Amino acid sequence: MTTAAIRERLTDYIRVADDKKVKAMYALLEDQIVPKSYWSEDEEFVAELDERVRRYEAGIDPGFSVEEARSTLNEMKGEYFKRVKK
Repeated sequence: MTTAAIRERLTDYIRVADDKKVKAMYALLEDQIVPKSYWSEDEEFVAELDERVRRYEAGIDPGFSVEEARSTLNEMKGEYFKRVKK
């Protein structure tokens, strides 16, 4: 049975299940259900991003272009594989 078919069957079952069964299923899965969050609504996170931009623009923290980061990672990858092959 495909995942899509399982989802459909579960959805159909939950629609008609009595309250006790629905609550029992929820209790089993509650710790795995993560509410959707939007980073733009998290004031602390947005403040952190703003501070990082401010520090970058003030020249306090360095920045790297995508090309620089890619080049550095490729160099590191090459060095790693040289060590692993020995």
